[in-house]
This record gives sequence, C-alpha cells and structure tokens, in this order.
Amino acid sequence: MSEQNYWSRTFDRRISRRAALRGAGVAGAGLAGAALIGCGDDDDDDVAAPAPAAPQAAATTAPAADADPFPGVKRGGIYQSTRAGDPPSITPYGNLSFESKTHAAYVYSRMYKIGARADINPSSALPEPDLAESAESPDGQTWTIKIRDNAVFQNIPPVDGRKVTTEDAMFSWGQLVAEDSPSAGQIEQQGITSIEAVDDTTIKVELGQPSAVFLDFLSDANHWWIMPTESDGVGRNSFDPTQEMIGSGPWILDQYRPSTSFEYVKNPDWWVEGKPFMDGVRLAIIPEYQNRLAQFRGGNIHVAGINANDVLELRGSQTDLQWRGLQPSLLSFIYFSPEDEEPDAPWRDERFRQAVSMATDRKAITDFAYNVPALKEAGLDVKESWNNLVPAGFTRWWLDPQSPEQGPSAKFFEFNPTEAAKLIDAVPGAKDPFTYQYTVNRYGSTFNAIAEAIGNFLIEAGLDPKTDGQDYSSKYITQTFRGNFSGVAFGYQTPFPEVGGYFPRLFGDDPANGGRVRDPDITALAAKQAVELDEEARREFIWEIQRINDTHMYYVPNQAGAGTGWSAWRPEVRGIIQTRSYGGGVESLPHYWLDT
Repeated sequence: MSEQNYWSRTFDRRISRRAALRGAGVAGAGLAGAALIGCGDDDDDDVAAPAPAAPQAAATTAPAADADPFPGVKRGGIYQSTRAGDPPSITPYGNLSFESKTHAAYVYSRMYKIGARADINPSSALPEPDLAESAESPDGQTWTIKIRDNAVFQNIPPVDGRKVTTEDAMFSWGQLVAEDSPSAGQIEQQGITSIEAVDDTTIKVELGQPSAVFLDFLSDANHWWIMPTESDGVGRNSFDPTQEMIGSGPWILDQYRPSTSFEYVKNPDWWVEGKPFMDGVRLAIIPEYQNRLAQFRGGNIHVAGINANDVLELRGSQTDLQWRGLQPSLLSFIYFSPEDEEPDAPWRDERFRQAVSMATDRKAITDFAYNVPALKEAGLDVKESWNNLVPAGFTRWWLDPQSPEQGPSAKFFEFNPTEAAKLIDAVPGAKDPFTYQYTVNRYGSTFNAIAEAIGNFLIEAGLDPKTDGQDYSSKYITQTFRGNFSGVAFGYQTPFPEVGGYFPRLFGDDPANGGRVRDPDITALAAKQAVELDEEARREFIWEIQRINDTHMYYVPNQAGAGTGWSAWRPEVRGIIQTRSYGGGVESLPHYWLDT
C-alpha cells in the first residue's frame, strides 16, 4: 500500500438519522460472549467466533422509501446474557477495568470503532467510523476529524437529546489526559502535540511525526469515550458519571442494580438507521461459572462461554445449539514487583525470571486447561500455540516461540525443570518465601486452574510462593495490575486492538506498567514500528521486541487466553458477529436479532 493511499483512508459512510422509534423498551441482556471483548469472564474469556453470515449484495437499485432495509429480520425481544461481576466504576475514565470499558460501549461513543464483520477474523478487522464521519490526513501527521451531523445524545435530562459537538469531545479528551487519569501514560505515547476544535464538528490533531496507527488509536476502546459536558457533575444542569450514564451510543442504561444486573434499552435516536434490532439487553451478574452454565442449560440466557471440559457433553445433550470456537487475542503473563517496590528482590536477576519460564510446562497447561486431547479426538479444531509477548491469537504480529524465527530465546519457553533448578540455585535469595498473587473472582475457572498450576510449577522448581487470591475490584485491578505489589503476580494484559498498544503499556511511562520495566532497545523499536508503513518491516521490529523480552523474560508469557475458547448460543439468536477488545456493545450487539 502506498503512503498516499494509506493516509487517504477515509471510511466516509454517511448514514441518515433514523426515524425516532417510540414504544416500550424493556431492559435486556449482554454482549454475545463477553470473552469476545477482552479479559472477559472466563469461560467467557476465551470466547469463540460467531457464525459467518451470508454477505449482503450491493443494491443495484434504490429501494422504495418505505422498504424494509433489513428484510427477514425480526425486531424486538430482550437479549439475555451475563457478567461475572460488577465494574469498579461505571465511568470509563475511572479505572482500567475491562468491565468499565465493556459497559461504556453500550452507552458512549468513540470516534472510530472496530469494523466487526461476520465473515472476517476479529484480529484482522480494520477501524471504521463511529461518532466520526471521517478522519483524514494528507501526510499521517496532521489529522482532521469530522463529527457526523446526525449525532445526538440520548434524550435524558439534563442532556435532553442535544447534538454532539466538539466541545463534548474536547471535554472528554481532558478527562482522558488528566493527571489522575489511569490512561494518561498510554496517551502520552501517541505523540500528539496539539488537539483543538476548529468548529462545532471539526477537530484538528497534530502529531510529532507521521503515525501508521492513528485510526487504530481512535478505535481503541481503552481510550477516548465521548461524554457530554454535563457529565462534569458540577452545577444544576449536570449528572454524576459514577452514578449515571448518558451518551450517544446504541443502548440506554435503564437500570443498574449492583451484584444483580445491568439493564439497557435501545436508543431510538442512534444514527444507524434501523438498529439496534432488539428492544433491550440484560446482563445478569452471576459470579460462578456453574451457575451461568445452569442458566444457559435451562434456556434462561441466550449465550454462554463454555469451559472446554463441558463442551462435548453439552453438544451431545443439546444438539440445536450454535457453537463457535475461537483463539482470542488475549495475553496472560507472569510479572514481578517493580524495582522501586523491591530493589533487592531475587527477580531483579534475569536468571530467576528465565527459571520461572522454564519451570512452566506450557503444553501440559494447554492440554488440561483447554481439554485439548479429548476435543481433538472428537474431531474439533483446537489451537495448541503458545503466547508470546504478543498473544498467539494476534497472528498478524505474533512471533511463534516454537519457530526458528524465535532464535536463541526459544530455549526459555521449553519446559526444562532441571535447568530451571540450576538457575534458581545460582540466584541469592531465590528460595526465600514470596507472595504469588492473582485475582480469583473475575476471570473464571480456566484462568484460576492455570494460575494454580503455575503456583505448583514454581514449588516443584524449588521456589517458595505463598498464594494470595485477590479480589478483582478492590485490590487486583486497582493495585497489583498497576505495579503496587510485592512479589510475583499472574494476570491478563489489556487486549489492545492495535498491537502497538502493548509496548507503551508494558515498557513505557504508563502508570499501568505493572513491572515498571524499561529497556532502551525496546523503546527504540517501539518508536520505529509506530511509524513504519511497510508491513514486513514493521513485523520485524515487533518480532525483535518479543525476542528481547523473551531473552530477559521481563514478562513471562503464559497460556491463559492462548487456547481455543468456546461459546454457545441458543438456536433463536441471529446476526452473530464477533469483535475484539471491549467494544461489543456497539460493534456486535446492535446487529443481533431474535428469531422468536
């Protein structure tokens, strides 16, 4: 692709404002497979790809004015799904939790979104406009973003359905980059030198240098959610965004009952004509996987992420279910307390970290956590690849640790307990007790089983871990994930929709750099890949970053999220589309309909 063609990607898709649909909208339920959207509740966390739908042929003649643009689609109904727990906060700017971002996608808009389609792998989907009508640049450095003319906020006081303007966008940008924002460090890495509103619908952005990934940044569900200025919580004509959600997205939050459910109704003023198809969605909060499975078996919810050990029995007992298996782009890793927390810890010595990696039997973890032997014997397509610093499901940029291209650092991925024990013996203090921590109440049974197995591998290698199972909201995501811990931790990393997001998070000044890791070679390569337009050249930069990490094992990649995850839908669900990251509320769910 030439440089000129790259920068002129505009995605100009003007969609007329749909006629207001009045009438009762009852609350209903969730994303198709929470795991499609990121660090979801497991046995949602590794959720599967939905069924491909027949592509729509381009219209050769204009339809009649009153013709149904979606013939055969049934409107109405409440989509029932689940979440494993409450978010730490319902404002997307309050924390880094996948739960907060997931719920934001129902109500708030961002400039671009992932262009999810039924017939493509979610890891290959490109950005497309959401609130923006277009984003254009002559050189990849100066960008002009146009907000669509027909974008209005939901018709709820005190916002009352007014038009979305650049004042709202700039207000939200201020929230994102504020000193106390959890995402501020990530934004600093984007190289944005200035951003200003030109008029009510136009924003101009200047970058320090051309960027090959600016549209991907705009589509990242971790960042720029557009909230109305009234969400500042100041004054009579305002609302508290920690208690209420009012945006311009496809769904309106009707009710949130902590520990019970989120209930949404469709937004009749959303700018996508004719959608959402369903009246509402309801997300029941059910922490235990077995309880979620029981609700699905009983027909009370429309979708469930299914533990690999339950797949064959459920397929046999309910033969009309729709099944999808998908290897998600989801990275898990072992990481270590930062140097400023414990400067003399034995894991400051890279031999300790290399030993931890070699003490972990990745094949055994994959086999038992994802039921690989039994599912293969049954003829199902299951993945057995290993995560690197880039997750295995992100095949476009992933370096296979078992391939010749991995080079000498491949030996640190091999299960070699004898060599691991030798390295541990060589590190002073390595056998002293330390805390081994992970969250036990959010990522589900597959994650927990792998976390427990890692603890056992550490013990077998001669180490002395003391397990600390942490609450997700009060401790893990707010403290441990952000590097405020002692010892060794295990968890997921944010599934960034653009691969460049991993490097500032893991090696930059981002406050969520959980290991506070700095490596000048990785920093230099991360800067190079961000502006490289030739895909092969960029891939080599990204592969080299993975090799450097794997040589030192700053972060030890692991297998939670690397295997095939399974989702099942009730037979009446139609229009199933998969996405990646946290944007399913806008990227997937508006396309669903219920054939009942």
